[in-house]
Amino acid sequence: MGAIMGRKQVWRSSAVVNSVLVVALGAAAAVGAYDYVRAQDTAPATVAEGTPGSTSTTGSITPTPVATAPSFTTAQPGDCVTWDVDDAGVMSNFRTIDCAVEHRFEVSARTDLSAFPSSEFGPKSQPPSVTRQAQLREQLCKNPTLEYVGGTFDPNGRYSISLILPQPTFWEAGDRTMLCGLQAPDDDGFPQITRGRVVDQDQSRAAAVGQCIFVDQANATKIVDCANDHTLEITKVVDLREHFPDRTPSIEEQDALLRPLCQQAAIDYLGGDDPLYYSTLEFFWTVVQPRSWEGGSRTANCALVKNVDGGFATLQGSATGPFTINGNPPPPQPERRPLRNNPPAGDTPPAPQ
Repeated sequence: MGAIMGRKQVWRSSAVVNSVLVVALGAAAAVGAYDYVRAQDTAPATVAEGTPGSTSTTGSITPTPVATAPSFTTAQPGDCVTWDVDDAGVMSNFRTIDCAVEHRFEVSARTDLSAFPSSEFGPKSQPPSVTRQAQLREQLCKNPTLEYVGGTFDPNGRYSISLILPQPTFWEAGDRTMLCGLQAPDDDGFPQITRGRVVDQDQSRAAAVGQCIFVDQANATKIVDCANDHTLEITKVVDLREHFPDRTPSIEEQDALLRPLCQQAAIDYLGGDDPLYYSTLEFFWTVVQPRSWEGGSRTANCALVKNVDGGFATLQGSATGPFTINGNPPPPQPERRPLRNNPPAGDTPPAPQ
């Protein structure tokens, strides 16, 4: 999973398939993406290529005159870059790398901010604030990035358009290079390791089987430990390309496919129909909107959830073990009468209660 404001995902209920819960994803992560840029700028000045100035024996960097300051990176559109993050969150070893291997950022455009028609990026200017970075992303990165991917981009998907600025030492030396590109942020907005080019990837924000998701009052979602408060528990990941290989499926077609798949996924996940019945949980699924499909998203999730008074209950603990619903165990259910095998002719086996 896993930023852009207004990210949404549609969940379909087993109880009332026409009722739709629209969950706004990634609102908090959007700020995190820009915070990352600032955090990257405060990282140690360890860069594998294009380092402005030279390092002395004491480890300090000798500034290069502004007029001749080289770019902090030679990465071009189509390149991928990555960096190391230690246990303390300190980033280092920023480098260009083949997109086929693990990386954190795919470059879509590079801009020299010193050529920007404004004095704000002059020789003595300070790096742009987080708010200004967000504006630069919209003004200078969004359209070039959409052109770079040929329009194959799901604004509700796992990738976000972002930017990288030089670290403070490089900025002070006169470097005004800005890299625009795509990254896959986690719920806190920090770029995750990916492989391959974005246009070749499924862009869905799908969670993995066994993961739990908490939906807060603002409808923002976050993957959490199932022992903590959560709203959904994922039971199956469905690759819709296997069922619709050559066309965009309608919502109705996805519902028809996913209803039985997600019902069976819930039964299999909990170990039988009886455990599902006594859990009082319901099976849910996501659908891919046509716009998202055209943007490159192809994956749906099945999940378990508890509807209470038209809303989601708070679950704690995995549904596969002891768990609570709004702080209480699942309410007792009437005992189910067993089905009879091979009933006499004319006799209809009783339906479960």
